Amino acid sequence: MSQIQPYTSNSSPALFSRQSREVSRIVNRSELAVIKTAAAAHEADARLDAIDHIAGRAMQGVAMVSQLEQQLAQTVPIAASRLQAVGDIHALASVNELNGFSRRLK
Repeated sequence: MSQIQPYTSNSSPALFSRQSREVSRIVNRSELAVIKTAAAAHEADARLDAIDHIAGRAMQGVAMVSQLEQQLAQTVPIAASRLQAVGDIHALASVNELNGFSRRLK
């Protein structure tokens, strides 16, 4: 007949403690990586919101200037090319501002 023997670990308490600390370090590094990734995503989201706002404002401005350009060109046809030049400069300035804003956000 065999007897039930009590379980005894061959591992020392120091080895278990070392393994436990290593597992804790791995978990902490993993949690930190998740937090950093979430923070980066949050920052990117905020940058996109800001760009959306500026781009929308630029498009509204270009649309209003274009509408005014058309109305004035109908009123004074001889000024059409000059009005178009002013509208083009305004549109380019808006694009430059949006581009500069996007670069400053990086």
